[in-house]
Amino acid sequence: MNAKVLEERLIHIYRHLHQYPELSHEEFETTSRIKEWLIDKGIRLEETALKTGVVANIGNNEGPVVAIRADIDALSIQENTDLSYASQIPGKMHACGHDFHTAAAIGAAYLLKKEEEQLRGSVRFLFQPAEEYGAGAEKVIKAGHLEDVEGIIGLHNKPDLQVGTIGIKRGPLMAAVDRFKVVINGKGAHAALPHNGSDPIVASAHIITALQTVVSRNVSPLKSAVVSVTRIEGGNTWNVIPNSVTIEGTVRTFDKEVRVHVKERFYTILENIFNTFLMEGDIKWYEGPPPLINHCSILEAIESGAKSAELKVIEPELSTAGEDFAHYLEKVPGAFAFLGTSGTEDWHHPSFTINEKALIKGAYFLYSSAKYLLQQQHDVLKI
Repeated sequence: MNAKVLEERLIHIYRHLHQYPELSHEEFETTSRIKEWLIDKGIRLEETALKTGVVANIGNNEGPVVAIRADIDALSIQENTDLSYASQIPGKMHACGHDFHTAAAIGAAYLLKKEEEQLRGSVRFLFQPAEEYGAGAEKVIKAGHLEDVEGIIGLHNKPDLQVGTIGIKRGPLMAAVDRFKVVINGKGAHAALPHNGSDPIVASAHIITALQTVVSRNVSPLKSAVVSVTRIEGGNTWNVIPNSVTIEGTVRTFDKEVRVHVKERFYTILENIFNTFLMEGDIKWYEGPPPLINHCSILEAIESGAKSAELKVIEPELSTAGEDFAHYLEKVPGAFAFLGTSGTEDWHHPSFTINEKALIKGAYFLYSSAKYLLQQQHDVLKI
């Protein structure tokens, strides 16, 4: 299969996946199709306890095992593009490009399969479910698919980078993701007689304002964090003070110590405001993926892989988006890169698109990087 034929095949795979998106833990048809596309080329599938997702191996039982990861789930977004292959499923869309990641990884698998007998070890492909909502990486780890892996690589499309470029960065690349939900319990009253109640709306206003100081007055200007309140709900009419108000939001950090400190300050501020307004509050904190921090020992291999794929290597900006690939990096050395796709909109937008010319670039990048990891195991895979 020459490069042109491979590119056409990957575009076909990508477009099929794009038309039939499935949400986290619902990727049953996606799983089935990935298996078909791999088996068609004689690629070995590995048994797994995962309900969705695919694990495959190329190579032999001698030498190291390195892994390539691609996420496969979509988002609850109604697509708003004029693509001929737009989503056929109402309210669901591959608005983060996981269909692109899957197709590129399949391309890398096809390329590596042709050279299977010459590989110095094995490459394991992790077509991971539930990156968006369901902590799929943790499930892959729990299923044991990372136990013998000595290095792992992954990529994410980057719409604001041009096709032909790749962003590779030492150290932190993407943020830790935490979510909070706070219910402020007051006492309802007639809006004309506020002294008869305990107003949770006033308390919520103080909370939202005070939370802005968590970053501005508690995090060093030389470091970074984001605290965003994204939802507030309370009351149902204009002349009644409600019993309760709910606020939700997210916290993003790049440093483990900052992550802990921000959470501590968050709780302290809320508890003090509850006491000030003589109210009770229920705080729920949902810890998401840790910060994605690349291992310097692996970067040499993926930089070599990028050059082999004729990609221009640049240093990307930090992204405050989260990525559960970070869980793998807490277990084994690895690296994650941003592949330029010349998109029209950023991730999670209903008009999100990618330039299909980037598919073959992604496939060759993953293929070449995996080979470098195997060939340079004694030098590269040391922490």
